[in-house]
Formats: sequence, C-alpha cells, structure tokens
Amino acid sequence: MKMHITRKERFNAAHRLYREDYSDEKNLEVFGKCSNPNWHGHNYDLYVTVAGEVNPETGFVINLKQLSKIIREYVVNKLDHKNINLEVDFMQGKLASTENIAIAIWNELEKPVNELDAKLHSIKIYETENNFVEYFGE
Repeated sequence: MKMHITRKERFNAAHRLYREDYSDEKNLEVFGKCSNPNWHGHNYDLYVTVAGEVNPETGFVINLKQLSKIIREYVVNKLDHKNINLEVDFMQGKLASTENIAIAIWNELEKPVNELDAKLHSIKIYETENNFVEYFGE
C-alpha cells in the first residue's frame, strides 16, 4: 500500500531578492522591499513529504528520525541562521526566491531519501503564514 508521510522542520534565514544586472531602482520595482540591500529574514517552515510502501515489519514508510536527520544534515544546518545569498553552498549563483530554495532543497534531499527506500514526493516551504511554495520535482 502506497503512503505519503511528511516531516516538518524549521529554519530562520536572511536573503535578498535582486539581480546584479538590474539597477537598484529596477530591483526595487521588480522585487519590492525584498530587494533591501541590507537583507531581510524569514522564519521558514519546511515540509518534506516522501512516498513509499508501508513496511509490514515496522509499519513505517520511512523512519521519521532518519528522515529528520537527513533534512537537518543536508538542508537545515546549512540554512538556519544564515544568509542564503552568501553562505549556503547549494544556493550559490541562484536567485534566493522561495521557489528556487524549494528546487535546491529537492536536489539536496532526493538521493539520500531514495537511499532509504522511499521516494521524495514534495517540498513545501512556508516563507510567511500567507505565502508558500510546493515543488514536486518536475
């Protein structure tokens, strides 16, 4: 029986939405206050959903303690209390939008999750209580 299970983690991070090839005025026009040259931050909620068969021996799709460890090692420890634009290896050279963060997190987690005999199903990130993105690896 195929099942989905989700682990929620949190991280706090700063970023700036801007393009180097835009003027400050153009960045402000396109990205608004999120283009603040002095950065801004969010308290992110990250939801990692995996899919798989329920193991009849354990009753689990995946051991959530193992999943949490992977998420913290590959993602949260790299993002938490960091400047996404400057300090996060898997975001180098990318615009630090929540959409791009979700794609990058997928790329970080797909292989280690698959090694646990589960399949990464989705990455959902709440940037604020009103704004979130969800990515399915498409």
